[in-house]
Amino acid sequence: MIMKNILLIAVLLFSITTFAQKKVLLESKEDVEKMASAEFESSMTGPEGALFLFAQENNIEGTYSFKITLGDRGKVVSMFVMNREGGSIQMQNKVKDAVKATKFNFKLPKNKDYSIEYKFKF
Repeated sequence: MIMKNILLIAVLLFSITTFAQKKVLLESKEDVEKMASAEFESSMTGPEGALFLFAQENNIEGTYSFKITLGDRGKVVSMFVMNREGGSIQMQNKVKDAVKATKFNFKLPKNKDYSIEYKFKF
């Protein structure tokens, strides 16, 4: 009986934790642009932003404009370099790889892609 109660409590706690971590589903292009831009901005902000720390670690300089396609339920599926000011092609490629690895706190509908433009300033 005690073991059964412990198992029930463990399942309940796991369910609550999983429910609390649900990602919001975005379906409009405007919402996707706003949320992705906000998450990129947060990631670029110190002292704990992932792209901020990445830039410091790799001495990234310059401004990089990308056209980013999000799909596959919220992942970066492709990127196109629109412009680079300063920095180098090697730095640009490092930034591109780091952005491709971004994990967003939202999800997108299955089989639907959204393209956004974003300028990363380091």
